[in-house]
Amino acid sequence: MRIQDVYRDGFRYSFEVFPPKTPQGDEALYEHLGELVPWNPGFVSCTYGAGGSTRGRTVEICQQIQSRWPVTATAHFTCVGSSREELLEWLELAHRSGIQNIMALRGDPPVGQTDFKMAPGGLRYANELVELIREHHAGTGIGVAGYPEKHPQAADADVDLQNLKRKVAAGADAVFTQLFFDNQAFFRFVDRARSTGIEVPIVPGIMPITDFARIKRITSMCGAVVPRELAARLEQAQESADDQFRIGVDFAIQQCQELIAAGVPGIHFYVLNRSEAAHEILKGLSAPDAAPVC
Repeated sequence: MRIQDVYRDGFRYSFEVFPPKTPQGDEALYEHLGELVPWNPGFVSCTYGAGGSTRGRTVEICQQIQSRWPVTATAHFTCVGSSREELLEWLELAHRSGIQNIMALRGDPPVGQTDFKMAPGGLRYANELVELIREHHAGTGIGVAGYPEKHPQAADADVDLQNLKRKVAAGADAVFTQLFFDNQAFFRFVDRARSTGIEVPIVPGIMPITDFARIKRITSMCGAVVPRELAARLEQAQESADDQFRIGVDFAIQQCQELIAAGVPGIHFYVLNRSEAAHEILKGLSAPDAAPVC
């Protein structure tokens, strides 16, 4: 199922994973995905490592997902470290491998670099990547990233929103947001996007907090803000992994309930290759679709 079709018939969940580094990690990933697939996701996406470091593995994981379950896979794809010709080679590989959806991203600089640098003969912006996909594989489903609390490298929120508008105008089918913990920030972001003429589905990205130290590292890089009250509760629970897990899951359930009640088209879970938190959240949600189909 292509991204442009996922949300036409109503609300859908989706899950995001990353390529493991070992065969044991692969098997653990597939075991955890086996726990999540019964929730009937619209798709499962697989990330593309910094600097394109997992470009082949991303395709491999997507192929495995589609061969193991009746689930559509979405491959992440970035501009980093590749010429236009290399990007086209990867697109052809993905197409031959049966991948119907791509998450088109500018991408983060490789480890050790602070600024994005365009590869010789490459692309500079995600909207150019969307254009390239549309030019050579017009029927591909394309998702792009949105930032409720602004991309860390954007000059301001208005500049960031114009960048998003260019990506959508280039042919993106849906926007998937960076993780956030303040629903009001998401609602304001959607209102502003709609006011600029962005009409495609905007899907909130949710990352359950299961380890506060890890979340602090992630939010320091992406600019998301953990609400003060939630941060204080997690600080107090840092000696207990179980307590952190329960606090994070309960918060995510409430967050998702409010988003669903507001009519979001779906929820995209950043599951970090684990199933426990997402599974508990899905069980805790009161939405009609929050029941396993098998």
